[in-house]
Amino acid sequence: MFKSALLLTAAAGLFAAVPNAGRPLTPEEIKKLDITIGPNGEGLPPGSGSVSDGAIIYAQICQGCHGARGEGKPQDTLTGGVGSLATAKPLKTPVSYWPRATTMFDYIRRAMPINAPESLTNDEVYAITAYLLSIDGIVAKDAVLDAKSLPLVRMPNKDGFVRYWPVPKK
Repeated sequence: MFKSALLLTAAAGLFAAVPNAGRPLTPEEIKKLDITIGPNGEGLPPGSGSVSDGAIIYAQICQGCHGARGEGKPQDTLTGGVGSLATAKPLKTPVSYWPRATTMFDYIRRAMPINAPESLTNDEVYAITAYLLSIDGIVAKDAVLDAKSLPLVRMPNKDGFVRYWPVPKK
């Protein structure tokens, strides 16, 4: 009981020391923070990126952590593993495991590069996404992705997940 009271007192002191803590966010602040992309592409920003541009950007920004073609080392493997999920040694990569290409875009946009998240332009994110998807033949080598084409990309594991919530009515 004493520890709980001490923690609550410390937390209250911390918030009191932070200017504007607890104030409502302005609509502009909310818009800046709300960069979520839905599975159907809702929220995708304007812009586009080609596989060829993505290869160049990937080599400059991503290759040092994820290898020349997304094979991993020193960080996570991004490509490969397509068709391996039902085997004794599945390789779960964004390309082989994630059910939606929009998830890949959202993650790259939000979290990469690791040392400067959210620093990539929308065009760069579309291009890197296109490049990674092209390595395993998910999109063509001459593909250009944008807000219209990205949600239409059929990922290998699209049907590998069970939906436990109702589909929203349009």
